[in-house]
Amino acid sequence: MTVRTTLSTGWVLAAAWIVAATLLTSAPSLAATQLPVSSGEPQGQGSPFACIASALSPAERKQHFEEYGPRLRASLKAIRELPDGYEFAFHTDRDTYQVLSTWMFQERLCCPFFDLELRIDREGGSTWLRLTGRDGVKEFIQAEFEPWFRKGS
Repeated sequence: MTVRTTLSTGWVLAAAWIVAATLLTSAPSLAATQLPVSSGEPQGQGSPFACIASALSPAERKQHFEEYGPRLRASLKAIRELPDGYEFAFHTDRDTYQVLSTWMFQERLCCPFFDLELRIDREGGSTWLRLTGRDGVKEFIQAEFEPWFRKGS
């Protein structure tokens, strides 16, 4: 009985290896299923450096500028200058993260020329909003986010 069970188990394992090998060799490569990596630069000139007011409903605009903006400025810990924009460090808590992610989603609609990234540092570190873009976006950030820069002074 033990020899028969061992042989049966051996055939099952061998069949599983054959199926796995067949699937791996006949399936499209993993690289073919991945999305193409963007260079970060949009095609053509891109949108103008201006807020698209119609991208948000009046209620969303009010929320974005009168609720979320002040809440994020209150949670702002530091600003780091980058060659093509800025990183803003915030307190790491659930509420700030949720406000940041909603704010980012809205911001990308009204300012499509921004590259937006959200990162949480390990070991209880800060939550970072990275706001960058093509030439000229850094100066736009300095002008439009002026109250954010004043907070640190």
